Amino acid sequence: MGNETQAVMAPAAALTSAELDFAAAYLAVTRDRLEEALKDLSEAQWNFKPSRERWSIAENMEHIAIVEGRVQEIIKSMEQAPAEAPGRDVKQVDAAVLVAVSMRHPKYKAPDRISPLGGRTGRQALQDFLANRARTAALLSSSPNLRGRVVPHPILGPWDGYQWILAAGAHSARHTGQVLEVKEEPNFPAH
Repeated sequence: MGNETQAVMAPAAALTSAELDFAAAYLAVTRDRLEEALKDLSEAQWNFKPSRERWSIAENMEHIAIVEGRVQEIIKSMEQAPAEAPGRDVKQVDAAVLVAVSMRHPKYKAPDRISPLGGRTGRQALQDFLANRARTAALLSSSPNLRGRVVPHPILGPWDGYQWILAAGAHSARHTGQVLEVKEEPNFPAH
């Protein structure tokens, strides 16, 4: 067996306790900030659309719940994913994921597969998200293949399982910002 084959077959490095602690805390903080932004919304507030092109808070919430579920599917498939490129700087990619995904600009149009369908109320979508976030946190602590294999993000490049989990937290942070922007709209309902 050549060195190249051995490198591909070598087991992935385990996450450090610091990485696990950071991701668990980040998932919890981003969940809590989103819940706080949604606190005490009326149906009119949940469903207010600033414009035809922008999502309501309920649509944002449905999208966040869908994406969180999609991340779980990716994590569960990591064992079959291709090996990461030799020399890939995972710490640099970790940091880039946190910044790039949480930023409100540039704006991206969500593909249909993760766009809101309007089949749930905002409160239902929030409950779906909370259940999904709990499953994401459980995957963080129980998945053996979070490093060493990568699945490409359609825009931002290949990510390992740990990076997909960080992205789930950053994605909810990004959309918490969007929710807060909707709440600042001049025509946002008072009740």
